[in-house]
Amino acid sequence: MKITAYFTAYTTATRGLVNFDAILDKAAASAEARKFDPQILLNARLAPDMFTFTRQIQIACDHAKGMMARLGGVENPKYEDNEVTFADLKARIAKTLAFVRSVPEAGFAGCEDRDLVVPAGPRTLEFKGLPYLVGYAIPNFHFHLTTAYAILRHNGVALGKVDYLGNP
Repeated sequence: MKITAYFTAYTTATRGLVNFDAILDKAAASAEARKFDPQILLNARLAPDMFTFTRQIQIACDHAKGMMARLGGVENPKYEDNEVTFADLKARIAKTLAFVRSVPEAGFAGCEDRDLVVPAGPRTLEFKGLPYLVGYAIPNFHFHLTTAYAILRHNGVALGKVDYLGNP
């Protein structure tokens, strides 16, 4: 099998999102079993200046759909960032997965050299397609998933490496 930008973006996004969907179930079950308000986990952060768990998941979803849209030549859907429960976050992941799976591989033709302009907070970043994928989109996607995982582990949710990586 040849490694392509489509294969790389698609498998990264789907695997990470599917695995995190299962992690959300474990987090909700942990809160219920330990008899505390799930909002404690949803609003948790590792440091005062970091985003909350909920925001980490929202941003990870944004990076997954962003890389598929930009490299696939389709419009990037806008989400409202209004999730407040584990069920809401699971719905966002499901919506993101549906979008990722809908992007046709044909749209990725020539994307490695495509000029991309990416809004990043108050800045605008410019990339060629391949450097965007491997140097920005994938690292940011995993940064936010890893941070969300670390927030849950820090708060006592019984997770291991296989939960994050899934089965090969």
